[in-house]
Amino acid sequence: MMVLKLFGIIFFCGLLSPSQEVLSGLSCAVSPQAMQNGNYKKHLKAVFALKALWDSDGDSFPVLSDAIIHNGLIHQHLQGLVVPNIMGEGSQLNSPTSITDLHLIKVRVPRLSVVLLPGIGVQLTIGAKLQLRGNCLVGLLSELIDILVEVNITANIKCTNFESGTFQVVTEDCLCILGAIKIKVLSGLLTLSVNELVLRQLTATLPALLCPVVDIVMNLVNIHLLSTLNAVIPVGTAGTIHYQLASIPYTSGKFLGLDLDGVVKQVGGSTIPHDSSPSALPPLMDRHLLLVMRQSFLNAVLSLLLQPPPQTFPCTPDIVSAAGPVFPARVTRDRHQPGLGSAPGGSLCLSLGVCTFSGASRLREAVWTIAPAGLWGCESLPEDCQSPAWLVRRVPAATSMHPQFPQCSACSGTSPLSIKLVLRGNPLILLEENKASVKLSVLIQLFSNRLDGSILNFLLLKADLALNVRVSIVGGRLVLQLALGSTSLSLESSDVGISNISPLKSHCISLLVETFLPVINGALSIGIPLPKVLRIPLVNVDFQIKAGMMVFLV
Repeated sequence: MMVLKLFGIIFFCGLLSPSQEVLSGLSCAVSPQAMQNGNYKKHLKAVFALKALWDSDGDSFPVLSDAIIHNGLIHQHLQGLVVPNIMGEGSQLNSPTSITDLHLIKVRVPRLSVVLLPGIGVQLTIGAKLQLRGNCLVGLLSELIDILVEVNITANIKCTNFESGTFQVVTEDCLCILGAIKIKVLSGLLTLSVNELVLRQLTATLPALLCPVVDIVMNLVNIHLLSTLNAVIPVGTAGTIHYQLASIPYTSGKFLGLDLDGVVKQVGGSTIPHDSSPSALPPLMDRHLLLVMRQSFLNAVLSLLLQPPPQTFPCTPDIVSAAGPVFPARVTRDRHQPGLGSAPGGSLCLSLGVCTFSGASRLREAVWTIAPAGLWGCESLPEDCQSPAWLVRRVPAATSMHPQFPQCSACSGTSPLSIKLVLRGNPLILLEENKASVKLSVLIQLFSNRLDGSILNFLLLKADLALNVRVSIVGGRLVLQLALGSTSLSLESSDVGISNISPLKSHCISLLVETFLPVINGALSIGIPLPKVLRIPLVNVDFQIKAGMMVFLV
């Protein structure tokens, strides 16, 4: 059992020298105190998804992951730990003594200390009590013998041969020193020579037995721990994030460091690249775990999550609320509408199906107020060119823009005025000291369909949004909620000659808040899956926003 408890800690061994400017999306730091103090026992249970084994003194220590327990290898090694027979020759004063079938029946680990050795790895010192039992023959008297021996085990643990997110672990300078020994036999008759014999023989044999088992079990635990650091996690139906070690773990005098890479892939296998710059980790303070997520990695994940299809709806307030259910739609590229289909990079659009904007009537009125004389393209400017009747004959959709226009039976018009919203380009998250914001651009098109299938583009506007970010962790996922901070509105094009758009800004802001932001927040609500670093649970997490990074403290 001692070996098991050793390896509840040996997972922190994967160490060599500090990272040399590794370009990674995430970095972690684990405190040495977290490996040895009483408060961290709760974390160790989660670290290994372990079962707690309870000693008779009531002390508990999580010792082995379910995976390692289920495969039976550790149990096999413990049960196979047999101490060689102890033989002592008799003398004129003492009978010959033999202790046979001496095996381990129980382990207690009351003391554990961890020292981080920069450039070397981790030094573990374990104070353990081993309870051995066997058969003792002194002269002609045979009986059971129980031996309780204290041992101090010290070992240096290193990692080496790093390749593709994996490494090998090596145990070096393993030293086993015996302390006090207590021996009990049923008769209670023991001589001083038996105590000396047992101490001498165990001092010679136990180190050679325990250190190889430590090495074997440590490698088994290493395999399990790598599965927590190297994992492919789905991000809804949009794609996956492949977390893996970017370099060999390293130590400083204050923490164990892990650099992780997060490969962001879309459905179909294409990778969204992200660049990272080396940066120093913030102070760990008195926390057990520090997790840093860099801005470039977050931008790659946002590009994966925010690929919504077209959001198109009539410019009328009487359909359904945009705050209603949002149904997922297939991601498509718009190739039919001028302006929207030609956004850089092939803009991806959002589709809610049927939705509405409650301020549609006010938006129509605002558009009418900025319409210049002759905006409907009258080539020869006849006397009645700007009259409502002429306008309806030329562009029947104007009836939907201004209710005072009379209906005309001779009209062969277009469809009612519609609104289309398109996310242009990729969103960009900006992390500054104590502040996180997202910048993105939205194209707003007011258009109507002509009978010949062509599009009449009344207005194509670009709204540059600065969105405030609210951060939370839910179920091991980072959830970002966005709220509108500021908006800049510019004119992209107009087929009808509108140039002054300043009266439209407040209406466009209302449009985006009511119809666009719920879609964006809905896409973000699935959250960004975080790596389960050593299975330390992300509960009671404090957040810090630093320049270029988001910091989580456990």
